[in-house]
Amino acid sequence: MRKRFTNRGFTPSELRWPTTSEFTSVVAQYQTAAVHTMLEAVWAGYDLLVAEILSQIDITQATEDIERSITKHFPERIRKSLTGFEPYYIEKEETEEETRKPAPAQPPMYDIAFILISNPRIMWPLEAKVLKTPKAIAPYTKEIKDNYLTGRYAPFSKSGAMLGCLLSGQAHQAAKNIEKTLGYQLKPYTFNHPVQRPHYVSHHDRQFPSNPAWASGEFEYHHLIMVMKV
Repeated sequence: MRKRFTNRGFTPSELRWPTTSEFTSVVAQYQTAAVHTMLEAVWAGYDLLVAEILSQIDITQATEDIERSITKHFPERIRKSLTGFEPYYIEKEETEEETRKPAPAQPPMYDIAFILISNPRIMWPLEAKVLKTPKAIAPYTKEIKDNYLTGRYAPFSKSGAMLGCLLSGQAHQAAKNIEKTLGYQLKPYTFNHPVQRPHYVSHHDRQFPSNPAWASGEFEYHHLIMVMKV
């Protein structure tokens, strides 16, 4: 078992599910089969969020705790869109033990994460950021650069996602601004849905030679621009 920090102890999860070749094999199987299905469930959850909450209010009148409120109500609606037979479940505010610093530092915490039932150390995270306008993307792109591309988030995953909660303006314009700031092309991601979702994907390179258990190589990043004012 490899520790990133030599002065860091082990958590019960790390003792139960150590990093082994079997561990990384499970990761590969999990991602190949599940990512598209998880993303479909996220969009179905968004449809429920629109029907049950967003369509009943003018979210532009909200001035406090917008991001926290969205991530509070969203996971339960994504959960309704799952069959219950998937090899994973969904939770909000889940901590990432792999990249934590020694105590008393707090580990990174995902807004929402899909968690593999057979090995809960394997998580597929989603981070949410409120975009007040299509130009207000700085916190969004900073999250990607500082956390996802460094491996602080999704260390065992070759993909991850951001939820851009857009309060005003056009989703495609927000995507163009994100593309320009990141310096990576955002390509439309297609679903079997009558209306094309404002969902884009970009490809990045992450290399972690000092952490061989981590998911080095191409990292696929999903950008879900979700219009909040409906």
